[in-house]
Amino acid sequence: MKPKLVVTVLTVFLLIYSATVTADYVRPPPRKTLHFPWSSRPSPSPQQVHISLAGDKHIRVSWITDDKSSPSIVEYGTSPGNYSETSDGESTTYSYLLYTSGKIHHTVIGPLEPSTIYFYRCGGQGPEFQLKTPPLQLPVTFAVAGDLGQTGWTKSTLSHIDKCKYDLHLLPGDLSYADYIQHRWDTFGELVQPLASARPWMVTEGNHEKESIPLFKDGFESYNSRWKMPFQESGSSSNLYYSFEVAGAHIIMLGSYAEYYEYSDQYNWLKADLAKVDRKKTRWLIVLFHVPWYNSNEAHQFEGDAMMASMEPLLYAARVDIVLAGHVHAYERTERVNNGKSDPCGAVHVTIGDGGNKEGLARKYKDPPPEWSAFREASFGHGELKIVNSSHAYWSWHRNDDDEPVKSDETWITSLISSGCIANELGS
Repeated sequence: MKPKLVVTVLTVFLLIYSATVTADYVRPPPRKTLHFPWSSRPSPSPQQVHISLAGDKHIRVSWITDDKSSPSIVEYGTSPGNYSETSDGESTTYSYLLYTSGKIHHTVIGPLEPSTIYFYRCGGQGPEFQLKTPPLQLPVTFAVAGDLGQTGWTKSTLSHIDKCKYDLHLLPGDLSYADYIQHRWDTFGELVQPLASARPWMVTEGNHEKESIPLFKDGFESYNSRWKMPFQESGSSSNLYYSFEVAGAHIIMLGSYAEYYEYSDQYNWLKADLAKVDRKKTRWLIVLFHVPWYNSNEAHQFEGDAMMASMEPLLYAARVDIVLAGHVHAYERTERVNNGKSDPCGAVHVTIGDGGNKEGLARKYKDPPPEWSAFREASFGHGELKIVNSSHAYWSWHRNDDDEPVKSDETWITSLISSGCIANELGS
């Protein structure tokens, strides 16, 4: 049989197989990795601008310049072109084999007013950007998409997120899929800049961020250099795990690829961080990490079991409401679950590693599904989590269907603080 005929037969088989798995929806084919024009001319302007939260009422602005003498200053104010404040920050560079990064700047600005638009400029030159700070109180809306990469589906996902009204972006690992090719970090930074420069992007690491070379290069150097998160502000000793608060919700970003066993640094930090949360004031507790603990897809089975055995008791005791993960290139939402079975006082787990990566979708699920699995589908898309008030949040998942965001799954989630699960702890 000729090679071209073999490919045609396999393609037809896969299309038929996809149609039988989800009879009411035929998934579109994969899309190619995006390619960006390369320029040998250095640019004096700020590049790859993105922002993240940096403690109470503060935001960290990060960007890269080719000019190594460029200052790490950010000018900002509430009127276009009128910068009433200036902050100075820090910078770093790194080398990776034959690659040397530009000058990577991180500058914290603030204190800032909530729900306010600020205009800012990086390094004393270049274009003006604008950002909107998160609200002080509920409601607050998060856009959620993991395993993004740089494909045609990534572009579609980002365009859909751009259309929704959200306050922050949560990304549970696997950002650029650079996979040792460092200039792909640069193209990813340019790809997400329109969104990441306007709303805070809060990220945690995935396996594609590791990029370690045994005996030569430690892991996560590129990720840690470029995407600095508020780990110091939250008492963590590592950029791979940290926490932050927004509008009365406490968000914990854990590291699936940092030590997580009992008495490890991450375990001790998590235990201390949870102990600081006052559930009388903080009505919602949300956790993100890369490798899912509850997964009925055939892909990546058992990879999260060791971390779950170590840390799930801590999350359950603290009554975590929602857990968001990536890694599996498909979507799945569970009922409230703990210790491998449905539990009304457990967390709702959502796997959302379907942002648009180059590796394609994980199409095969276990059949029949576990009793805790509420909805699952292998499609690219993004999620939106709107915490409406102290008792209710609305979750929706939007499939990328022919470049139109189609709402395929939605549910209301009642906070555990409103369900009686932690009434004794609050003395009510």
